[in-house]
Amino acid sequence: MKLKDKVAVITGAGSGIGRATALLFAKEGAKVVVVDYNKDTARETVDLIKKNGGEAVFIKADVSKSGEVQNMIKETVKKYGKLDILFNNAGIEGQQAPTAECSEENFDRVILVNLKGVFLGMKYGIQQMLKQGGGVVINTSSVAGLVGFSGAPAYCASKGGIVQLTRTAALEYATRNIRVNAICPGVIWTPMIERATDKNQEMIKQFSEIEPVKRMGKPEEVAALALFLASDDSSFITGAAVTVDGGYTAE
Repeated sequence: MKLKDKVAVITGAGSGIGRATALLFAKEGAKVVVVDYNKDTARETVDLIKKNGGEAVFIKADVSKSGEVQNMIKETVKKYGKLDILFNNAGIEGQQAPTAECSEENFDRVILVNLKGVFLGMKYGIQQMLKQGGGVVINTSSVAGLVGFSGAPAYCASKGGIVQLTRTAALEYATRNIRVNAICPGVIWTPMIERATDKNQEMIKQFSEIEPVKRMGKPEEVAALALFLASDDSSFITGAAVTVDGGYTAE
């Protein structure tokens, strides 16, 4: 019960890494606020948590919209009285295209959701944490925030920006009992990768072989890292961009 009596907000919790983390946090004793723009998948996550004896509520939010992020924090505090953990996990992949062919619309949308969404979550989440005397922020970046990937200029820019936002906020609030860290997953079998491969077995094999361990990661393996960073086990860690990538960035 590493998160007993903690209140955790997880964005993008309707599927993939967000859902796996929501389930694990609830198992470890947290009251989980499941945030997603897709109410159907988010409610499935809430139902799964409750079926396993945990506590959770759903709040619908588009993380790219300031008013909805503010409401997400407000409703969490109204329901549970505090905000201990904020996992800014929601994100989109956008369209694949080389830089010269990437549309402005695609670039703007990816930056808006992935980067501004994390900024807004931190902005309003940290405001609440300052009021109550501390908290933990975790942001989902990517190995694409650490190295380049051809055909993904907007995605790489957004994920690299998340790493820098994380480092900056970690320094700003290091003496205020607020820790801020980023997770940088490699290729993880999520709905995003399912869309990218279209369940084509040859493409799935190619994605798997990207990683030195010759397999994709599981959402639960990322959730385990999120739990470590959310708990007191990582009390001396802030400003880190931690990879969970099967060795990809070691090459």
